[in-house]
Amino acid sequence: MNADSRIEVVFGQRPGRGDAVLAEERHAVPPGPHAAYFALSHAVGCACCVGQSPAGAALATLFRARATGRAPFFRRVVVLASPAGEAAVRLALAQEALAMARYRAG
Repeated sequence: MNADSRIEVVFGQRPGRGDAVLAEERHAVPPGPHAAYFALSHAVGCACCVGQSPAGAALATLFRARATGRAPFFRRVVVLASPAGEAAVRLALAQEALAMARYRAG
């Protein structure tokens, strides 16, 4: 059993039953999983996410939805993004305190 209780984030996989999806805008999300979206062209320093990147803010949205019951409970997040989008998510997981506390790259 893994003692790390953070939510696993995976890249390059298809969403399975019970997964959530983090998708870069304009990426198709299969029907079923709860999804949050982010854009690489989001305004820097806007009031909605000062201190977080767009990818970090989308991860926070997923976590909040799970914690408040607006999304089904999930143990894994599948990232659907371009190579630049994947890099943005990996950067958020490596440098943003809230993302690092809640999620881990799988």
